[in-house]
Amino acid sequence: MSLPNANEVMVADQIARFRRDLEAALRRPFGSDDRLALAVSGGPDSMAMLALGSAAFPGRTIAATVDHGLRPDGAAEAAMVARYCSAHDLPHATLALAGPIGPANIQAAARDARYLALRDWAAESGATMLATAHHADDQAETFLMRAARGAGLSGLAAVRPVQDLGQGLLLVRPLLGWRCAELRAVAETGMGAGALPFVDDPSNASDRFDRTRFRTLLRDNAWLDAGQIARSAGYLAEADHDLRALEAWLWGSRATPGDDGEQRVDVTALPREVRRRLARIAISRVRESAAIDSPKWSSAANIEALLDSLEGGRSATQAGVMASSKGDIWRFREAPPRR
Repeated sequence: MSLPNANEVMVADQIARFRRDLEAALRRPFGSDDRLALAVSGGPDSMAMLALGSAAFPGRTIAATVDHGLRPDGAAEAAMVARYCSAHDLPHATLALAGPIGPANIQAAARDARYLALRDWAAESGATMLATAHHADDQAETFLMRAARGAGLSGLAAVRPVQDLGQGLLLVRPLLGWRCAELRAVAETGMGAGALPFVDDPSNASDRFDRTRFRTLLRDNAWLDAGQIARSAGYLAEADHDLRALEAWLWGSRATPGDDGEQRVDVTALPREVRRRLARIAISRVRESAAIDSPKWSSAANIEALLDSLEGGRSATQAGVMASSKGDIWRFREAPPRR
């Protein structure tokens, strides 16, 4: 019996690492009922994920590529991924967006539309998780972008390893511990089976976008270690996860629903970070109850001005919600229409 060569050992280690990292993100083993959906753009990162994921979970992996309709090459890149999947007996779908993407903040709009299309496809396909190829360099870029904007803990935790998308579907990012160069090496070697087909998106080099400028900053300054920055973001994500468990417990003991969707919260003796988190929950609950969808709201939004007002005994409005305080009792309700 011949012994495996060094290349075969390396490939086996890469596949085992991917499985281990996926399960670490899930905080549980990949179960017998699980099915993994992969979001594959055709870039080296996502093609590496496609090869790793399909090898780690054979017969339980599907893939999709979104054609945003923004670049002439988009359809050809989707077709490239489809051909690779067909040659390797992997189910693949090319997804078109429901409507055109406007010119304002085009990257964010494209991202939102892409996730919506991928979520619906994955859920309809019976997948239990949808994986994207975000890696450590992406994580470092996101951390720096948000730090430059004055983000707090939730924002600096950057890209989360797992999120609940609803419909019985988890969004998972198993490559947050992998460097961009490692994934490119996987794509260029095909894990010993020849190079994978892939393309480099020209928009990734355009300095019109904030992310590209931070990418350039990291590339041109070796003393800014992207891996270490990403590790810091991971530690903050762990702290944020634990605080979310604490905030859920405190919400159950400190919050009282009022009439007409109003939320009342007793913030007596609570530190500002916990008050911040309970206020965000209250805003989200009021918006859900009142079906407020504009202006946009995120649980990571900056609410420092609102907290300052409440702690000073003044009322304030944010995201369509009016907040007021009477001592240590904070009240949140739908803001009246503007005159």
